[in-house]
Amino acid sequence: MTMAAGDDVLHRPAPFLASVMQIEPQWIDYNGHLNMAYYNVMFDRAIDELWLELGIGPAYRTARNGSTFTAECHVRYLREIHLGDPVQVSVLLAGADEKRLHTFEELRHAGEGWLSATSENMTIHIDMNARKTAPFPPDIRARIEALAKAHSAIPRPEGIGRRIAMPAK
Repeated sequence: MTMAAGDDVLHRPAPFLASVMQIEPQWIDYNGHLNMAYYNVMFDRAIDELWLELGIGPAYRTARNGSTFTAECHVRYLREIHLGDPVQVSVLLAGADEKRLHTFEELRHAGEGWLSATSENMTIHIDMNARKTAPFPPDIRARIEALAKAHSAIPRPEGIGRRIAMPAK
């Protein structure tokens, strides 16, 4: 596979790093910290950046009538984020097949590096004409496979595959 401009991100054995984001004032709740819903907004914005690199962003939806839907999501809130905190999300492609993408995202304080939250997701590819799951086209599948191969060399982060359950007694 030949690399187009910008394709180097698909071959790096490091998580994808999204742009640094700022917490918006309306996202702060009555507890004085980031409301849980807006963690998902930031994770989603980071995924949108990665999808652009993979070629499955808005232009893909328009030109090829394909898109992705989140089928499952598990968020862990580990440390409070407050107004004024710069944040950055890293995305690991933990696995992929012909119709699914398994990602693990970490939201960190962009200046100090501490982990605030994680999000583990299963995303499915959709044929928007039929509104049903469908295989990725071969060219997109090749891009996904390149990223999956690069990310397979990365140690799996703590928390991946975790499930919700009451502590054992």
